[in-house]
Amino acid sequence: MKKIFNVIGMSCSACSSSIGKTVRRLEGVKAVNVNLLTNTMQVEFDENVITTGAICQAVKESGYGANLADGKKSAKNENTEKDIVEQMWFRLKNSFLFMIPLMYISMHHMFTYPLPAIFHGTENAITYAFSQFLLTLPILYVNRKYYIVGFKSLLSGHPNMDSLIAIGSGAAFIYGVGAIFAIGHGLGIGDFEYVKQYMGDLYFESAAMILTLITLGKYLETKSKRKTSEAIEKLLQLTPKQATVIRDGKEVDLSVEEIIVGDIVIVKPGQSIAVDGVITSGTSFVDESMLTGESLPVEKNVGDLVIAATLNKSGVFEFKATKVGKDTTLAQIIQLVESASASKAPIARLADKVSGIFVPVVIGIAILSAAIWILVGESITFALSIGIAVLVISCPCALGLATPVAIMVGTGKGAENGILIKSAESLELAHKVCTVVLDKTGTITEGKPSITDIVTFGFMTKMDLLTLAASLEKNSEHPLARAILEYAEDWAMPINSVENFMAISGYGVSGKIKGKIFYGGNLRLLKEKSIFQDAFAKEGEKFAKQGKTPLYFFDDHTLLGIIAVADVVKPNSKMAIDSLVKSGIEVIMLTGDNQSTAKAIQSIVGVPKVIAEVLPQDKEKVIRDLQAEGKVVAMVGDGINDAPALTRADVGIAIGAGTDIAVESADIVLMKNDLLDVVNAIALSKAVIKNIKQNLFWAFFYNCIGIPLAAGVFFTLWGLKLNPMFGAAAMSLSSVCVVSNALRLKLFKFQVTEKISVYHMKNEKPRVKKGAIQMKKVITIEGMMCKHCQGKVEKILKEIDGVTNVEVNLEEKTATVMMDKVIDDRLLTEPIVDADYEVLNIQEK
Repeated sequence: MKKIFNVIGMSCSACSSSIGKTVRRLEGVKAVNVNLLTNTMQVEFDENVITTGAICQAVKESGYGANLADGKKSAKNENTEKDIVEQMWFRLKNSFLFMIPLMYISMHHMFTYPLPAIFHGTENAITYAFSQFLLTLPILYVNRKYYIVGFKSLLSGHPNMDSLIAIGSGAAFIYGVGAIFAIGHGLGIGDFEYVKQYMGDLYFESAAMILTLITLGKYLETKSKRKTSEAIEKLLQLTPKQATVIRDGKEVDLSVEEIIVGDIVIVKPGQSIAVDGVITSGTSFVDESMLTGESLPVEKNVGDLVIAATLNKSGVFEFKATKVGKDTTLAQIIQLVESASASKAPIARLADKVSGIFVPVVIGIAILSAAIWILVGESITFALSIGIAVLVISCPCALGLATPVAIMVGTGKGAENGILIKSAESLELAHKVCTVVLDKTGTITEGKPSITDIVTFGFMTKMDLLTLAASLEKNSEHPLARAILEYAEDWAMPINSVENFMAISGYGVSGKIKGKIFYGGNLRLLKEKSIFQDAFAKEGEKFAKQGKTPLYFFDDHTLLGIIAVADVVKPNSKMAIDSLVKSGIEVIMLTGDNQSTAKAIQSIVGVPKVIAEVLPQDKEKVIRDLQAEGKVVAMVGDGINDAPALTRADVGIAIGAGTDIAVESADIVLMKNDLLDVVNAIALSKAVIKNIKQNLFWAFFYNCIGIPLAAGVFFTLWGLKLNPMFGAAAMSLSSVCVVSNALRLKLFKFQVTEKISVYHMKNEKPRVKKGAIQMKKVITIEGMMCKHCQGKVEKILKEIDGVTNVEVNLEEKTATVMMDKVIDDRLLTEPIVDADYEVLNIQEK
């Protein structure tokens, strides 16, 4: 069993490392991933051996808090980011409230600004020192968390960043208290030089400044960390709170949580879809960009799937709920992103190992440095300053944040653009991929047959042939018949009634249209009816060599035309393959189809290597053989037969529209079904790994320079010595810089092109298919009388969303409308009618 826990009190990677070690030692625990960025812990354990309560208790005993995450953002959960930011702000403003007067008093001897007389001179030394003591106490109190957690961790044998802060600032404060006693003693014996010496070495301001600057850094860091989870927050905000549901024949408004599977939900224009389901009535265009990144709204009809949180743009429709609550596509996406953020990339293990021993080593260096300076003759004050500086500058926060913050931003960025990355491991491994294996059907191609060519003979036009073919095939159940009917629907072809329809098994179909017998089928049917000619056969062979299936249509005397049908290549497949090849990645197409079909597809998309006629069970073996050659392999597929290969591959990439088992077996899911996103996923992985390496470099580099400087290594050479206050500021800045660098991943640019589907027919005007980039409609309008009417109609139409250009012809009483998306005729008609004009006709050109 896997469970996610909220962890309270972590401040650095030493904390996460300590918690991980504690929980890992528990009997029944198999694996632990502690995430400093999200303050969560993912535990895989045997529920028969250990309970979640025992795990939480073990964390609490090690000095931290823990509770089982319920997957919801609770206002009462003190571990939420909002609460943490508010707590940080409270501590920060109160720290500055007392630190400013403290610094004003303590730094007076370095500057010449006015200060009340009661703070001047050795005779007022107690007032001067005790005032600083009193101003420091509230700062220590509001930041007491560092001491509680720090010393608790130290005593448990797992010191962390809080331990460093607690020891450093605590030592400075105790030294200041000792100085007050020394001042009192000096005044008592009348030794004013002794008093003056300790007045300049109180160190209250160092203790206060260290705590304040650390809190400032943690506040800025927490604010920045919140930005890394914006992708999840945006997704959470997409789902509507209520929906209209039909219950007992009545429309009722219910909260989304009350919707159950089988409910009929009504969605009106402008509303978000509450849960996943299938449309039962109505039609519309739905904006799915928030989940898939697809810019154009998608047409939805009866039987089509709708996804929770997508936006209904136009018509009213009803749908039957099929997935609710945590089963919706949105909920699963959020779970995937959170799971990926909670998982740990292999590159993070280096930082974890270093952080695990880092804090004890730093404490040792601080003690050793102070001792050496005392032995070489420096004062206790000097040595104490050195020790405190080493402690406060050596924060391992930057190391702990270097990897998880980049992983979270990267997976969030991918999710925003329809690329779902299931784990940090797969995100990291993707940048090493040197071989990409592509399934053909449904991956490179659309996965369903479509018309590619229409050839006519004699006086038959393409429009007439389409009408004949659609009329004959409308009663057929063959997959190729569906392709012809869809094409005819796109062209709004008239379909004639057919008498005496007959499906001739293995050959084709026949039927009587307007008293005449027509046939449609393969070459065998053509030969059977004695219509065969060599010219016809050569035309058909040409299509067959291209991997297409020729369908012959004829009457009792002559061949009327040939319609070629094939599983067409997706618009961006060639571009994606070219991009992979140019980047030095080996690309292989793996298919069960015959060699001729595979070669035909190869010639279109330019894939360098093809492995054809592979049985489903052998696909996994091909991947294994490639891995045996030392290659890091990514497999891209969508079918059930691809699942073993997806699992075997180093990185399995599933097309989002594929089968559930393929999606489940993959490491990365492409929601847009676009092969170009394979290129984007690999590029995103490379960007994330580059960012992590930058973060780790600066985190290590910072400590390599900062610790020797704080220890006084450069003091004997160049007189360089680090004040503890500046050490605290530098430490805070390092964490903020790491988080800020990771946030640059939000600027990552994906390679995207629009998909244009244009069908050209010989002797006919080119027509744009529904859902493409440009469309044209001509509206015939009655009632336009003058230039004023012309301008009014033009203005009305230009204001409609999606209309790019309007030309109104007053003489012909028409308005020609250009659109960059499909617009329902009703949306064009209603505003014209409302303006007291009459729409006679709308034609799509």
